[in-house]
Amino acid sequence: MDSYESVILVKNEVFVFKIPPRTSNRGYRAADWNLQEPQWTGRMRLVAKGDELIMKLEDKTTGELFAKCPIDKYPGLALESVTDSSRYFVVRIQDDNGRSAYIGLGFGDRSDSFDLNVALQDHFKWLKKEQEGEQSQQQNLDLGFKDGETIKINMKITKKDGSEGSRPKRTGAASVGGLLPPPPGGSRLPPPPSPQHAPAPPVPTPASTNSEWGDFNSASATNQKPVTPANQQNWVQF
Repeated sequence: MDSYESVILVKNEVFVFKIPPRTSNRGYRAADWNLQEPQWTGRMRLVAKGDELIMKLEDKTTGELFAKCPIDKYPGLALESVTDSSRYFVVRIQDDNGRSAYIGLGFGDRSDSFDLNVALQDHFKWLKKEQEGEQSQQQNLDLGFKDGETIKINMKITKKDGSEGSRPKRTGAASVGGLLPPPPGGSRLPPPPSPQHAPAPPVPTPASTNSEWGDFNSASATNQKPVTPANQQNWVQF
């Protein structure tokens, strides 16, 4: 979409002068011009179109273009004030082929030159704010969700008694003692057999005791001395 053209300032009477080449870096002086014999008299229009600003010098009757001056900044090389007056300027005009020349431009009243200064300053202040706003918009982060992007939200559930709870965690064999759960569908080992009491030893019977200790009993019976009358006689004597 093309930008529309807006007229910032119109002055119906301006004067154009032929100026001599600059001889020093001190700037131009209007006193060096032939101010009594202007080369052209006409209308000045200051026109803005998008970021462009152009000063157009036109015939005040027919509107025919005499010269134009693109202004990229102010103060700058395109439009420069003279050192000895506030009513005169040095203007760099350009044709469609890019060729340029410098002419003198003057106003009959100081208020007209003041209006030109204010219009130029306001335009470039506005242009600077527009450029800063575009840069800030480009630097803003894009916080919108991209295609397929999701977020995860952990929500706490408040119980009726006012305490906060969360979803219970799953418990399994993996959470106890660090053991891994059995594989799905696998067979489980049978549980170990319950401990059984060892059989008590058999209680010996009197028959068996006599049979096991028979030799010993027979030996002890052999060693026993029978009581003889001599023994008894010894006790009698004692």
